[in-house]
Amino acid sequence: MTIYQFLLLFLLWVCLPHFCSPEIMFRRTPVPQQRILSSRVPRSDGKILHRQKRGWMWNQFFLLEEYTGSDYQYVGKLHSDQDKGDGSLKYILSGDGAGTLFIIDEKTGDIHATRRIDREEKAFYTLRAQAINRRTLRPVEPESEFVIKIHDINDNEPTFPEEIYTASVPEMSVVGTSVVQVTATDADDPSYGNSARVIYSILQGQPYFSVEPETGIIRTALPNMNRENREQYQVVIQAKDMGGQMGGLSGTTTVNITLTDVNDNPPRFPQNTIHLRVLESSPVGTAIGSVKATDADTGKNAEVEYRIIDGDGTDMFDIVTEKDTQEGIITVKKPLDFESRRLYTLKVEAENTHVDPRFYYLGPFKDTTIVKISIDDVDEPPVFSRSSYLFEVHEDIEVGTIIGTVMARDPDSISSPIRFSLDRHTDLDRIFNIHSGNGSLYTSKPLDRELSQWHNLTVIAAEINNPKETTRVAVFVRILDVNDNAPQFAVFYDTFVCENARPGQLIQTISAVDKDDPLGGQKFFFSLAAVNPNFTVQDNEDNTARILTRKNGFNRHEISSYLLPVVISDNDYPIQSSTGTLTIRVCACDSQGNMQSCSAEALLLPAGLSTGALIAILLCIVILLVIVVLFAALKRQRKKEPLILSKEDIRDNIVSYNDEGGGEEDTQAFDIGTLRNPSAIEEKKLRRDIIPETLFIPRRTPTAPDNTDVRDFINERLKEHDLDPTAPPYDSLATYAYEGNDSIAESLSSLESGTTEGDQNYDYLREWGPRFNKLAEMYGGGESDKDS
Repeated sequence: MTIYQFLLLFLLWVCLPHFCSPEIMFRRTPVPQQRILSSRVPRSDGKILHRQKRGWMWNQFFLLEEYTGSDYQYVGKLHSDQDKGDGSLKYILSGDGAGTLFIIDEKTGDIHATRRIDREEKAFYTLRAQAINRRTLRPVEPESEFVIKIHDINDNEPTFPEEIYTASVPEMSVVGTSVVQVTATDADDPSYGNSARVIYSILQGQPYFSVEPETGIIRTALPNMNRENREQYQVVIQAKDMGGQMGGLSGTTTVNITLTDVNDNPPRFPQNTIHLRVLESSPVGTAIGSVKATDADTGKNAEVEYRIIDGDGTDMFDIVTEKDTQEGIITVKKPLDFESRRLYTLKVEAENTHVDPRFYYLGPFKDTTIVKISIDDVDEPPVFSRSSYLFEVHEDIEVGTIIGTVMARDPDSISSPIRFSLDRHTDLDRIFNIHSGNGSLYTSKPLDRELSQWHNLTVIAAEINNPKETTRVAVFVRILDVNDNAPQFAVFYDTFVCENARPGQLIQTISAVDKDDPLGGQKFFFSLAAVNPNFTVQDNEDNTARILTRKNGFNRHEISSYLLPVVISDNDYPIQSSTGTLTIRVCACDSQGNMQSCSAEALLLPAGLSTGALIAILLCIVILLVIVVLFAALKRQRKKEPLILSKEDIRDNIVSYNDEGGGEEDTQAFDIGTLRNPSAIEEKKLRRDIIPETLFIPRRTPTAPDNTDVRDFINERLKEHDLDPTAPPYDSLATYAYEGNDSIAESLSSLESGTTEGDQNYDYLREWGPRFNKLAEMYGGGESDKDS
């Protein structure tokens, strides 16, 4: 141990005697074997007290942290009064860090710390000490507990929980207004010395702010700090331990302080007079311009309300406050007219909506300006004298009659002539027309109220000098009724009379309708066109009439029906009448007058069948006929033979038809007549009835004389084809070109076989073998010809 360390420990021992106090540094474990001093202390009660003798010697009970020496740091020494110095006792240490952090010399009882100790990790250690006999291993002293306390040194600087603080304070605050409190912590022991005593100071931010040294509260230091001049401030605060004395450790933090806005600035218009212009044609609600009063404040403190407080245009214009832009939008309140007035003056006021009473002394928080609005002239369209027109006219007026006149004028200061026209989309039938100069409407076709009672027209007025400026107006034409329609039966009446009817019996009640619509309502009169011996009409005077019989003994076999003309007339002027004819059938009825049968039904339905039954029977007949036709068509389709037979069918390749064909002009089959002229063979002519697998060039044969017999010619050709390796594997007739007119061989067509049957004999074809059986059947015998 160095002399410096020894002196330091000695000073601590002298200045701090409480570290040697038993109550703080150790506890003795009461043991019955403890020795008792012989000294006696008298007590007031007469008994003798025995003082207990201490068996341990304690030299040191504290340790400085952060020891930087090269040797182990000496902590203290354990010594028992039983120790004679002969090495018979052994000291044992246990508890916190015993054996690792703290070691003890078994013989001398010296305790050392093996490494640096940080008080901030652990402030004290509780250990237990015991002395035992080396030979018997029995304790010679009871186990005692003691505490090693770590003395603090100033090895930790103050730290702030945040590197940067954010705070705000209202502008115009008084000096000393609290902004924010910052607090630094020091890990050193606050109960020992000044290592943990922190003092705050301001390094940056004067003269605007100050800080309380003990509490760390930041306060304003200047009066009337204005946000509009400066809004952001950065303050650096230092925290220093050791009470701020020299040699202390320190830490810093930054506080960003923002001045929040208060309403300390009134709104101000940048101009005393504002000029605006607007077209006279601007509709109501049109925005013609805006005014804005500037306010240095922000947020709700800058909110302004605009109003028109005076002027000669208060009833013509309005102003609306736009909340987003804080502008006053001036709009048209009523229609404008350049010809009436060309200039308006408004006095507009802007006032803050949120006023702080603390700043009333700064002046009224409102301002005014004058707004002058000039009206610009535009070429306005014509204006009609009315918003709409209604004309009434009777339907019997003559074509060309004027039914009314529309009027319009040019509202501009320089008046222009007006031209009128009809929108033909509203008068597709061209019933009306209009004079282009004076706007008189007249008819161009006859009117009929019963077809259309109302006509909705549109009249267009346009300036002659500027045809694009047009105005439309609605014209309603109502057609008044004239009694020009005669009444008629309301419905079709199917009337009958029973054969057993009696005179005066009611057989039908009739009524009438009239297309006209008189003001007093309809009134109809019923009568017979002539006296009828069989029936009569009785007017009920309620627009109905009854048909009554005048005799009995009706017989449907004698007269099956009667025609009764009835005259119907109205009472309007001029009186209109018409004659309607009732067809009255004579029917057989039962005793209650219910119809059973009439002559017309008896003739049509003799078997008592109804009309529906007849329709069903006819429908069944039509269906049967359709089925028969379809069946015949399918059967005929099945009888058709295919043109080309299968490859396994080894037969003569003779194309058969169900008709005679075209004779010599039938070029789709073959022409036997060409056999007489083989020189006319076509070059490279392919078969029409099959698709050849390989193409080959037919060999040319010497031309036979014109008088060569057909038999010899065919035999030669058969030999050639039998020896031809390229010929198909079945018999086929080669097709040759037509030999021309005046052939001595004549035609082999079957069309003339009937007339030449007696002159030609083809029985020799049977002798040519099975390959020509089909040809022999066609031309050989009479039976075959008839069958075919």
